[in-house]
Formats: sequence, C-alpha cells, structure tokens
Amino acid sequence: MIRLNGINKSYITGNNKLHVLKGIDLHIKAGEFVSIMGSSGSGKSTLLNLLGILDEYDAGEYFLDNTLIRNQSETKAAGLRNQYIGFVFQSFNLISFKNAMENVALPLYYQNVNRKKRNRIAMDYLERMGLAEWAEHMPNELSGGQKQRIAIARALISKPKVLLADEPTGALDTTTSYEVMQILKEINSEGITIIIVTHENDISHMTNRIIHLKDGLIEHDLVNGKTG
Repeated sequence: MIRLNGINKSYITGNNKLHVLKGIDLHIKAGEFVSIMGSSGSGKSTLLNLLGILDEYDAGEYFLDNTLIRNQSETKAAGLRNQYIGFVFQSFNLISFKNAMENVALPLYYQNVNRKKRNRIAMDYLERMGLAEWAEHMPNELSGGQKQRIAIARALISKPKVLLADEPTGALDTTTSYEVMQILKEINSEGITIIIVTHENDISHMTNRIIHLKDGLIEHDLVNGKTG
C-alpha cells in the first residue's frame, strides 16, 4: 500500500537548513496497523505529513497503492487524499459551529453528496461509534473521547484505504485512550491500513508494528515485538 525509497526532507529556516528525514526506506502493506514513535524532532510528524500528501519530499520516491506521489498539484493532491486517506488529529479539529452529525458529514459535502443523503450516512457512522443520541450536540457539549470518536467517524465516512492518526490519544485519559484504540483495532480488522504517531509506549504496543525514528532515520522496525 505504501512504499518509501530513500525519502529525504529538509526545511530552510532563516540561513539554516534543517535536514529532517535522511533517507527513509519503508514498506507498509495493506491492512497493517503501525505506530511511529520517536522523540521531538525525530521526524515523525514530517513523515506523517508526507504520507498524507500534505507536504512534498525533496528526494526519493513515495508510492501509494503503486501510484508515484511526486510534484502533485494541489488539486491532484486533494483528489488523492480524498480517494485514499483519512485523518485523525490530537486536537480533534471539529468545526465548533456544526453539530456532531454535520461534522461527520462534512467530507461528503465536499464530494457534492446531497444534504439528506450525507446526513443519513453520517448517522450510520455515529451509530457505529455509539454516539447516535449525540448527533445534534455541538462540540463544546462533548467529552474528549466523544470528540475523538466523531473525528474518527468523519475520517471514515469517505471510506479511505489508509487512516493516518497524529497522537490520537494524546489529549485523552488512559481509559478513554484504550477505548479509542479498541475502535481503531476494529477498523483495522476490516482491512483499513492504520498508521498512528504516538509517544506513548502502551499505545504503540496495541499496534502490530512499531517504527522508531531517531534523527530522521528508522532506528528500529519491530513486528510483534521482533526486529523486522
């Protein structure tokens, strides 16, 4: 599903060049559940942005479902994201003036699905998350765990092949974090590839593969506790 060959990425800050990713080689098969770990500055968020076609790389190759992702126009990049990728963020990124159902339905609005149909589909996803009775509630009326489940439902409504989650449990207490991870496990069991960035060891061990980044390189690649 995802193949990276020699990926390099640098940023220019003033007169300095910061080399963030220094030749990443990575293959993630369809249906894997992967966590990416590393200290601050290791390159994990940059890597996630590249995978999500939110940022360009400088050198190397990125293949998504056998399609080379390189120098995409914003329109083409948006189309690929819409076709392949769902996003979940630590801060939920819900729209404050829209209720739970409207937040979940939002991706379908951009696909020109009519309001009645997109709201019906959104209700199906809220039902799946156990939040049907909260459909009319605004984000400020919801707990952190409820907000994250709504964010996951919104990410899934476009039926992505890959779900990218940036610290999805970072703003949640332990019990709620485990509930969210259980939802992600269930989604993964249906064949969706899931890649999460986390700094929490217990969360990473709930995935099937753990990739440790250090100074822009893969330090360890662990599958079921064994070096891959």
